[in-house]
Amino acid sequence: MTELKQEQATEEKVWSQGFIKGMTEEGEQLSEINPETGPLGGSAAQAHSHGGDSHGGGVGIPDSSRAGRLTSYKLADFPLITGREEDWRFTPLKRLRGLDRVGVKGQELNGAAPTVEVSKPDAVTVETVGRDDARIGTGGIPEDRVAAAAWENFTEATVVTLPAEFAGTDDDVTTLTLTGTGDTPAASHIVVHAKKFATGVVVLDHRGSAVLSENVEIVLEDGANLTVVSIQDWNDDAVHASAQHISVGRDAHVKHVVVNLGGNLLRTTPSARYTGTGGDVEMYGLYFADAGQHLEQRLFVDHSTKNCKSRVTYKGALQGDGAHAVWIGDVLIRKQAEGTDTYEMNRNLILTQGARADSVPNLEIETGMIEGAGHASATGRFDDEQLFYLQSRGIQEDVARRLVVRGFLNEVIQHIKVPALEERLRDAVERELAAGAL
Repeated sequence: MTELKQEQATEEKVWSQGFIKGMTEEGEQLSEINPETGPLGGSAAQAHSHGGDSHGGGVGIPDSSRAGRLTSYKLADFPLITGREEDWRFTPLKRLRGLDRVGVKGQELNGAAPTVEVSKPDAVTVETVGRDDARIGTGGIPEDRVAAAAWENFTEATVVTLPAEFAGTDDDVTTLTLTGTGDTPAASHIVVHAKKFATGVVVLDHRGSAVLSENVEIVLEDGANLTVVSIQDWNDDAVHASAQHISVGRDAHVKHVVVNLGGNLLRTTPSARYTGTGGDVEMYGLYFADAGQHLEQRLFVDHSTKNCKSRVTYKGALQGDGAHAVWIGDVLIRKQAEGTDTYEMNRNLILTQGARADSVPNLEIETGMIEGAGHASATGRFDDEQLFYLQSRGIQEDVARRLVVRGFLNEVIQHIKVPALEERLRDAVERELAAGAL
């Protein structure tokens, strides 16, 4: 593992025993949790929405706060995207190929969803269901206009179910290979449901060419232990917006991994919420941006329940003119979430001139009665001293640079704990380095 010679860095860490120094039991700012007025699934879900008005942000809550952000299943509840919004200021809207303009001047999501090829253990079920299936809507609610458009326009959903007490091993991986079929804007929907005390791994492997808006719901019942890996290894022309909603039950543990490699524009927005105490969320991200690519990762961890934990680690490398990576990490600790333990970190390694990374960690605390909270962010180039050290040991400069990148990204890869997948990702990193002539 290496340390970056930082060009810009943000680091904050607060730990408490009882109260954080300088804070009271009431925390820094107060807001009420969005009310849960009914079940999320089935027909009830279609009328469920949160927020003070169609422009988001509850009454008396600033737009910069995640506490009152609008969530809704209805496209009409979201205003048109202008690019001036905080959530969209880094996204090149003209490259979204109309995913942000659904419902305007005949723009539709009427293309074919990716084909689905399944590899799974016998005990795991994979079904194709209609929109009225009660399991749809149990994982979360769209948080932006693009996700809401996909929710309104998908025709069928793929549901993966790990049965109660299923004890999967590293060899018992469920893989959905999702292959895009063209450039007509399309919508898709996936539900991954781990029942009580189930343990397993699910891989969503995106390939081919597509202009796709996707919702993924990941539901963990009490005591479940689930790893979900979402790989975006599209062709160079693909555009993909993926909203991934995670619901974590009591004493459940989820490891969520995002791998963004291929595509023209990728925007991945994972969000995690706790439905019971003792929940544990790990989020890992790996991305490698080449010339002209836009890779955007926006995550949200909503601590609304006592005694839950979250850890976030995202790392990316960038090379080539116009390569652009965005990482936004929002963590909200609500007033009632006493005993929270959270930390998030993002690191970016700039390999060539002309590449750019934007990294913004946000930590919002409404109670001082937490175990700990912090975040860190750094973007930098190769450390000249480190390269000099390797070269002084007889290692050529180009080889030394590759060793640094491998070590930098391997921290994320080694946490996946699926040997075949780890090998594939290491090979992918080697191909990226070779393509960049590093």
